[in-house]
Amino acid sequence: MPWGQPWRLPPKRPYGASALKVAAACLKGFYLHVCAVSGVNAELRSALAVERLPTKADRGRSFLGHVVQSMPANPLAPTGRPTRRHPKMLPDGSRPSLLESVNTARDAMVVQWLSDTAIRIGGLTGLHLVDLHLRRNAACGECADPHVHVCHRWGNQNGAAAKIKPDWQLVDGVITGGEIYRASPAMIHRYFTYMTTEYSRFAASHGMLLIQLSGPRRGEPWSADAARGVLRRAGRRAGLPGRIKPQAFRHQLTNDVLDVSNDPMVAKLVGNWSSARMVDEVYGHPDLHSPQFTAALETVWGEEQ
Repeated sequence: MPWGQPWRLPPKRPYGASALKVAAACLKGFYLHVCAVSGVNAELRSALAVERLPTKADRGRSFLGHVVQSMPANPLAPTGRPTRRHPKMLPDGSRPSLLESVNTARDAMVVQWLSDTAIRIGGLTGLHLVDLHLRRNAACGECADPHVHVCHRWGNQNGAAAKIKPDWQLVDGVITGGEIYRASPAMIHRYFTYMTTEYSRFAASHGMLLIQLSGPRRGEPWSADAARGVLRRAGRRAGLPGRIKPQAFRHQLTNDVLDVSNDPMVAKLVGNWSSARMVDEVYGHPDLHSPQFTAALETVWGEEQ
């Protein structure tokens, strides 16, 4: 019950953190009311009448919050803060619209790679050519399929760095370790188009994948801010609503993989997320346009006939 696992019998899914907090508030109010009206169980009343120190958010929500010394607490509530359940997704039809709106093979490769993997923009702009194992049975021996190693480096010329810092090493010209992301055939195709048409013209000596194609610093490493600007302008030219941000691609891919597999562990591995539980809490919500959702509503409304 409240002190153990979230209670719901299969095949129903367990309650999420937000629902558990609401249920715990109802239980606390019910117990306190019964104890006060009946005049019994003073030990339970004292156990539930606990307080905690106010947080910055509590002070901001309270009138004269700067003088607040304590806040009521609920020992029945689950620990931890509920995770936001609706991350920012891409507008419908974003990938084909962006691919038609970009101006260079490099920009098309960035859109394709962000769409087909969960690489963050700092990791993508920080890639070196040695990090790419775009053929089967690469020498690293860590993934039989084509893949990419995202390695955190402090000394990149463009200041780009991967957010996650797993161990990696370069031995005899072969990268091992880091974050590993599978590469799709479309990613490989975009890579070779970029390398043979634009990258080869400048013969960059720094060894980084993405380079500037114009201006006085052409041939130098391309920064993450420049990549964000390209996505923002391409989204504006394509007429997409809102501002296209790199992290939206990561959220969209995780959501799509979870919809197809219905397995948080698969989505966790695809996106290199920290835990499957976090993936389930954030992305495990129903699609309002799915046939299953529509069928459930029509059944409840009595319109199945």
